[in-house]
Amino acid sequence: MKDLETERLVLHPLSVTEAEGLLEGEPSGAGWAPGYPTDSDLAGARRYLATCVHAGDPRPFGAYEIRRREDGLAIGGLGFHGGADENGTVTIGYGLIPSAQGNGYATEALRGLLEFAWDQGVNAVEGDTDHGNVASQRVMTAAGMKFVGADDRLKYYRITWENRLRRRHTVKA
Repeated sequence: MKDLETERLVLHPLSVTEAEGLLEGEPSGAGWAPGYPTDSDLAGARRYLATCVHAGDPRPFGAYEIRRREDGLAIGGLGFHGGADENGTVTIGYGLIPSAQGNGYATEALRGLLEFAWDQGVNAVEGDTDHGNVASQRVMTAAGMKFVGADDRLKYYRITWENRLRRRHTVKA
């Protein structure tokens, strides 16, 4: 599968071998910026590998490594928590190392992933964040996701393309 590229980033889809290397502390083709991988990156790699074992490789709806184009170093991860459900909805997650935060990378990466989801025929993308994680709430909002609710632990965000099926089947004259 090909890398996804944004203006400043490369979103590299992890293979099983690369995810295993991440867990073992061994970089694949790209180097790692100091602080990478974080606990969240390791959790994402574990989730991806568990999905591969139980349901097969979900790519393109798997884990991605966020790399800066300028130096090729991995600075975080993002991805899908599996393929689309029966309604065409996927769930996403993302994170950056502390030294990469505050530069707009998370918003740029999430926008790239949302565009990719649209291109793959997804109808909706969902994400959540802790109440206190204001930065993540701003990222999802800046990327076009809307706040849709909360419970005692999390705030929930979603973006939908409601008229997607109608647009796909519209014949242009």
